[in-house]
Amino acid sequence: MKKYLYTTVITLTLFSTLCISCSDEFVDPTPEYSIDSENYFNSKADYDQALIAAYDLLQASYANVILGEIASDNTLCGGESPTDVIGWQQIDDMIHTPVNSNLRDIWNWMFAGVQRANYILEFKDKTDFQGKNQVIAEARFLRAYYQFELVKWFGGIPMKGDARFKIGDEKTIPRSSKEEVFASIEADLTFAAANLSPIASQKGRVTKGAALALLGKAYLYENKFAQAATALDGVITSGKYSLVTDYNSIFEMDGENNAESVFEVQYTDVEGAGFGCLQCSEGNVAVGFSGVRNFSGPLFSSGFSFNVPTKEGADAFEAGDKRKDVAILDIAAFAAANTNYDGGKGVSYGKGNEDTGYFNRKYIPRKRSSAAAGDLNLTNPNNYRAIRYADVLLMAAEAYSRAGNNDAKARDYLNQVRRRAFGDNNHDITASGQALTDFIYAERRVELFGEGHRFFDLVRTGKAVGKIPGFTANKNELFPLPIEEIQFANGNWQQNPGY
Repeated sequence: MKKYLYTTVITLTLFSTLCISCSDEFVDPTPEYSIDSENYFNSKADYDQALIAAYDLLQASYANVILGEIASDNTLCGGESPTDVIGWQQIDDMIHTPVNSNLRDIWNWMFAGVQRANYILEFKDKTDFQGKNQVIAEARFLRAYYQFELVKWFGGIPMKGDARFKIGDEKTIPRSSKEEVFASIEADLTFAAANLSPIASQKGRVTKGAALALLGKAYLYENKFAQAATALDGVITSGKYSLVTDYNSIFEMDGENNAESVFEVQYTDVEGAGFGCLQCSEGNVAVGFSGVRNFSGPLFSSGFSFNVPTKEGADAFEAGDKRKDVAILDIAAFAAANTNYDGGKGVSYGKGNEDTGYFNRKYIPRKRSSAAAGDLNLTNPNNYRAIRYADVLLMAAEAYSRAGNNDAKARDYLNQVRRRAFGDNNHDITASGQALTDFIYAERRVELFGEGHRFFDLVRTGKAVGKIPGFTANKNELFPLPIEEIQFANGNWQQNPGY
């Protein structure tokens, strides 16, 4: 993560079968030094360093974001060919199986985050120091964040309370139910919201508002609409966040960590990585993968042409919606508007697999600064806006609408988002009941297009069948546990239905 959070990095050797059943991907094979409970957690500095390590796995959530789009009806996988990153291609076509290295990455990396947070919580009582509750609250937020990602993708997961998994646990500790996982998430975020500062001490650190927002989101996924509305209203009424006037500015460098940012994953292009360890990159890997192939022109840089929006996705925007040109790059129109670039050479680009002519403009590579280092496609500095205030407004609108007890408030929150999108009040929604809920669903798609939420929104609202090509009911709501985990568990963990 960007060095807003830290000036030094340590390697925590957090070994467990859950995280390294197929490889030691998140463990540096040549650590500067290793630590264990016997010689660590003796000072505030030790806890702070361990917390940095827990934050660091947020970088790896780039995979969750890009696949949250590719798995949905928003985008196609793309790439160079139909076999380019075959695991992504299979997910796009809904033909994925438990043998999928990209799903395994999500499982491994998110469990690594849980494991690092649990390391702190396992020894939370070892040493006292001023400000300890803040550290513990951040660790519990991070555990909840990683567990929320895991339960979205895989359903029930094994849990061990405030303790790290050790080799052999996979054969004795069962998968917790989905409900038990959400109960853990709720408890962590309730504690975090009560103990976190409303204002981050450093850019990138979580806040009370972030905890309430994620808690509200978890409640929404559980169909606990009244609780969701209460938590999300806590963010809205705090006065800490607001919609920025210029929607386009949100996704540019100058728009990072702005008034609309409730929680943002920090990236940098100062430290590079290689394809052998994508989660080691300090940059947003998804950005390079989503870029225009062989691009030459202003504003943007080249990429690998994955995650290409469909025509149907581009057409989901209403006439006059200013968000469309921010979310969707029509490369042919862009080239036609820049024929004078580079002394008349104009814009040039290549076409990849499943080319639609569209690209996910929010998260494609911008021109890099002279200080940039590392591989262009692996170390892009674009922060991921994990929770935006507009998302909070729309989640609160949905919660009130689906609870059926305050359509007026739901309309107000929905229309705040729409008024920015159109620049007027003429597009306000006046509907009530189910029609209002449907308008909110449609608004979430266009407001959050390209941000990794679409697949899970369709699944949790029961609308994936018929929307996502190849989606099979009672199967594709969840992804399969990696085959390696099933094998190592030796019958202790059952595979998800249909796989």
